[in-house]
Amino acid sequence: MKKNIILAAAIGLLSVIDWSCTDLKEEVLDESLSGQGLAEAVSGSIAPAYGQLSWTWRHTNYYGLQLIPSDEAILPYRGGTDWFDGGKFMDAHRHTITPGNSLVRDSWNEVSKNISRALSAIEVLTPLAAEGNREAEGALYEMKALRAYLNMLMLDSWGLVFKKENSSELSEVIRGQDAIDYIEAELLSVVDKINTDKGPGRLTQNAVLGFLARLSLNSAVYRDPYGTPNFSAEDMNKVVSYTDRIINSGKHSFSPEYFDLFNDENNSNPEIIFAADQRGVLSNEESRWTYWSIAGSFWGRPEYPSSDGTDGPAITPDFYQTWASAYGNEDPATADARFFKQNQMIPDEIADLSGLSPLNDAENYYCIAAQDFEMNRGILRGVIWGPRKGSDGAFLTCEGGYRIYPVTQIKGNGPDKNVGYVNHTLQVDFTNEGRLHAAGYRVGKYQFSHTSPNANNFSSVDLVFMRLAEIYLMRAEAKLRLGDNAGALADVNTVRTSRTARPQQTPPALSSIDLDLLFRERGFELYWEGFRRGDQIRFGKYENSWTEKTSNSVTNRLFPIPQSAIDGASNIEGYLVQNQGY
Repeated sequence: MKKNIILAAAIGLLSVIDWSCTDLKEEVLDESLSGQGLAEAVSGSIAPAYGQLSWTWRHTNYYGLQLIPSDEAILPYRGGTDWFDGGKFMDAHRHTITPGNSLVRDSWNEVSKNISRALSAIEVLTPLAAEGNREAEGALYEMKALRAYLNMLMLDSWGLVFKKENSSELSEVIRGQDAIDYIEAELLSVVDKINTDKGPGRLTQNAVLGFLARLSLNSAVYRDPYGTPNFSAEDMNKVVSYTDRIINSGKHSFSPEYFDLFNDENNSNPEIIFAADQRGVLSNEESRWTYWSIAGSFWGRPEYPSSDGTDGPAITPDFYQTWASAYGNEDPATADARFFKQNQMIPDEIADLSGLSPLNDAENYYCIAAQDFEMNRGILRGVIWGPRKGSDGAFLTCEGGYRIYPVTQIKGNGPDKNVGYVNHTLQVDFTNEGRLHAAGYRVGKYQFSHTSPNANNFSSVDLVFMRLAEIYLMRAEAKLRLGDNAGALADVNTVRTSRTARPQQTPPALSSIDLDLLFRERGFELYWEGFRRGDQIRFGKYENSWTEKTSNSVTNRLFPIPQSAIDGASNIEGYLVQNQGY
């Protein structure tokens, strides 16, 4: 009976999901759906909603939709063979998206499905909570907060919210201040009731306070998505109040090693407030944030012969320049612990590659045990090193482990294929040269999970959605917009100087702060975590030009509603109105 309720509610939520591309058969993400008793009813109802998050934020869904249209990342048609996908990524980057773009459609569908699952859980939990089941009551608060968060994703990207309390109803579509008020009311209704200690894979009071802070920080944009944001003192004071509560709770602290935030064991990292909980036990626990950018010729785990990258997006030269300009003559890799961490110590006697190529370097390797091999992390430039396969397809070994060579370029059809090394260059664009497989500096922020056999499923690395550094940076921005420059500077410097595990790379405190510097600092701290598009809009930079993007239309701040969704709702006149400019 319980399973039928969940399925019916999920199927009945929104007529605007593109069902032609969305399987109606709900995937059971938790075995407790088939269990007995109230405990199973509670866990079985929330598991599909929480479990959907990593798929909602999949690289080819909502994550890609936030990353690629910003100045952080670019994804060309690699070598004329890979990642064309109907041009959806190039159009997203150039701001030439149309309502038929499948990146937009898939993102819309996954967020919609996630809202559906949250509503399904709410419908199961509400009567149980009314009967006095305390566990159900606590879970109900979490699901209401999750639904509000997902609606905020809708508001941020499409400028609308779906308001619905019963799966048998048609959702009400609301926008602007009404949408802000609805989400705020939902979050306020649970913030002082929800648990304080179940995170980071479960929503907690601090996560809800963080959502409220995000909502207030962006309310000026959400009220008038095409105008110049008017940041009211009321909104900014709310941001300060909510972030104060999180910081003063004492429940979170900074991670001294920046990249520990994105490792296998990050579920217990005290900086993380909210994340997709991935313990390496479910196939759906994915590592796509790890491998998407990494060279397709590189394997992240020598013990797993399919753990390769995909030669996906690279950072734009424009984004790299923000780092280079900040540190002048000093390499950002030595100046800032967030930019790069060197895990591979190449012996001096083999580091010089002069006169070498994959055709004559058979003895130019070092040996390491599989469990000790780690990719360098952060922004990856130049020649990379990794395991190499022989003609039989097996990794080349040595006494005690695996041979680590300069990585041979085995992907694509460029002049370096099989005869040159993967050498990541700064220049990457849509030209024939700029789209070669090795073109562009890559981002290796997340660890190749030691539990994933293929750099994909069964990952133990949680996907981080909110952490303490963001809280400080939101408070800094609100203080700065309120005229409290000293308070803003103190918060920014708290973040900058917190990465103390490698003291020589701990960035120094700033002596002053303004909005441009704060925008830069958010880029340094939060790069490739899904914030940049929204930051560019809020700071008035989304209409700027950068590599392969020249459009300056403000209508691109919102994405088009997928044509499939509009067609699906066409029997209700005026129900879904396409966003301006599409």
